[in-house]
Amino acid sequence: MVRRSGSTGAGLLQAAADFRYLLNRGYPREASLTLVGNRYDLDRTSRQLLHRGVFAQEVAQARRARLRPLEELAGRALALDGHNVLITLESALRGLPLVLADDGFIRDVAAISRAYRGSAATSRALELLAAYLARHQVGPLTVLYDAPLKKSGELARLTAKVLSARDLFVTSRAVPVPERELLAFPGPVATSDTHLIDLKDLVVDVAGEIIRTVLHPQDLKVLKLLPEG
Repeated sequence: MVRRSGSTGAGLLQAAADFRYLLNRGYPREASLTLVGNRYDLDRTSRQLLHRGVFAQEVAQARRARLRPLEELAGRALALDGHNVLITLESALRGLPLVLADDGFIRDVAAISRAYRGSAATSRALELLAAYLARHQVGPLTVLYDAPLKKSGELARLTAKVLSARDLFVTSRAVPVPERELLAFPGPVATSDTHLIDLKDLVVDVAGEIIRTVLHPQDLKVLKLLPEG
């Protein structure tokens, strides 16, 4: 019998390698994930780790080419995909699984965006975000939240308050379709959303940078599925 791999270990790494192999040869993503997940008897979290962390080499390289460190954007306008950034940071603070993906972005795997309600970690995540943005002197900032999600307007106001306290010039709003405005934004966007990354010229993984440089990833559940070398 194939043993359940869980969310770590050699079994998951081999599953990631098999999934990547299929993607590199043009096989459909969803069908390949189902095939590999069933082959290795992966649980839901493990399948999410693969789904959000493993990509065809060509796709991963194209996204890495668009990725810029925040330090290169000092003095520039920046838009933030609000829920995307905040949920990733909150997941790290809550000790939930994260994945360092093939394309260089750190992503949560909780799949809670539609059910997001905020948590005790929300204020802490915003404070970390504000401090990091202020340290790198970026702005003006536009933070967009998904209006259909509960308390998005309240979250937008809290974001403006916390970031403004760091002397950042910020506009924070809840809008019906954040993706539309983020795509239209003329400058770089902070997000780990694959659709936005594929359509923007410049992106920054601000949540991932904070996790790497401030939150000490060795103490977090950050799994890297791409082998060294």
